[in-house]
Amino acid sequence: MTLATSRLRTHCWVDGPADGEPLLLVHGNLTTGRFYRALADALPQRFRVVAPDLRSFGRTEALPVDASRGLRDWSDDLRALLESLGWTDGRRVHAAGWSMGGGILQQYEIDHPGDLATLTLLAPLSPFGFGGTRDADGKPCHADFAGSGGGTASPEFVRRLAAHDASEEEPQSSPRVVMRSFFWSPRYKAPDEDELVDEVLLTRVGDDFYPGGSQPSEHWPGVAPLPRGVNNAMSPAWCNTSAFGGLEHPAPLLWIRGDEDSVVSDSSMFDFGTLGKLEAVPDWPGDDVFPPQPMIAQTRAVFERRRARGGQVRDVVLHEVGHGPSLERPHEVSRLMLELIDAGR
Repeated sequence: MTLATSRLRTHCWVDGPADGEPLLLVHGNLTTGRFYRALADALPQRFRVVAPDLRSFGRTEALPVDASRGLRDWSDDLRALLESLGWTDGRRVHAAGWSMGGGILQQYEIDHPGDLATLTLLAPLSPFGFGGTRDADGKPCHADFAGSGGGTASPEFVRRLAAHDASEEEPQSSPRVVMRSFFWSPRYKAPDEDELVDEVLLTRVGDDFYPGGSQPSEHWPGVAPLPRGVNNAMSPAWCNTSAFGGLEHPAPLLWIRGDEDSVVSDSSMFDFGTLGKLEAVPDWPGDDVFPPQPMIAQTRAVFERRRARGGQVRDVVLHEVGHGPSLERPHEVSRLMLELIDAGR
């Protein structure tokens, strides 16, 4: 289904009855709404599931991402989509967001605090973005936020993504192998892998899209963000959703993550602090200058502020699960979401 909203033509993967309870599912970086099919299949048919392809991904109109707004381009796109669906009349929409989509929903609730009935965040982006910060308060390692943004993506991976290369050759830069190795635990074998890699390869590539532009930095690792494109929108230069912890009367929150997540963790394999410490990137200046980003500690600190202000927060860690809880354990995620949703009835 494609809807012409006030901002862009948005393609959505939909499931369930048209008059079902509204459930918005927001995907992460390099994926599409189609990645939620396993979760939708596990949920009861009482929900009307809408899983949009975000700007720069899937079959949605490819408009540039203004990274200087952080995650707000996507937050505004979601609001326009909900308006088109007639889902903005009161706090009745349940929402879940995965990875970058979890960060976007943090921004969405900051922007529209009365819209959501419940909020489930699956391995969410840290409130202080991705890369270049050093402590639980999101302090930058360098003033130019070196080590974050578009320049942190592997150029060969980006080239193969743009070429729609679905092969397994040269596995370190293969979109298929990267998906298989990091989007979920290597324990999980996706029965629909070919379909999912086809969705990954729909990602729009370029300075305004994925991964975005970059500029040289005098600081290690030598690259800094520019205000255009997907990865730059997640740079802590512009991405900061820490206000999510201070909202009045926030939606009940469920935080689900896997104990084998190698993407969003305190030792992420996509963070230059971790890669430097492992000697995968040379000339690392050490923990005193550029430690691994403590993503879980940052998220916990913001969520605990939310709890301290009276917000309902539940933290669930799934054993032997990687970065894709809704793919690896869709029935368990469905059960947890239903407990959250039904508790408010």
